[in-house]
Amino acid sequence: MSAPTWAGTVEVEKGKDVVYTRTKGNCISCHMMPGGNLPGNYGPPLVQMQARFPKQQDLFDQIYDARVKNPLTIMPPFGAHRMLSEDEINWLVEYLYTL
Repeated sequence: MSAPTWAGTVEVEKGKDVVYTRTKGNCISCHMMPGGNLPGNYGPPLVQMQARFPKQQDLFDQIYDARVKNPLTIMPPFGAHRMLSEDEINWLVEYLYTL
């Protein structure tokens, strides 16, 4: 489980797809974010992600299994439950770093 250290346009676009696809990440159902069309208000807004997570690995870990840092979280453990592959989480991290 590790976050990538580089990103290209293809990875960012794949990550954007994961964010908005309802059968994948569907991040907009819980998070307010630029370009979102739902008033997600369960999780924190997805803005200034590089400032909030200076290390990509920390953001990867949060998406992979947020229960590690907060056992009471309502965020699904996307990686631990194999809802998203590690590649999909890496793409998601790359896209979120553009916000």
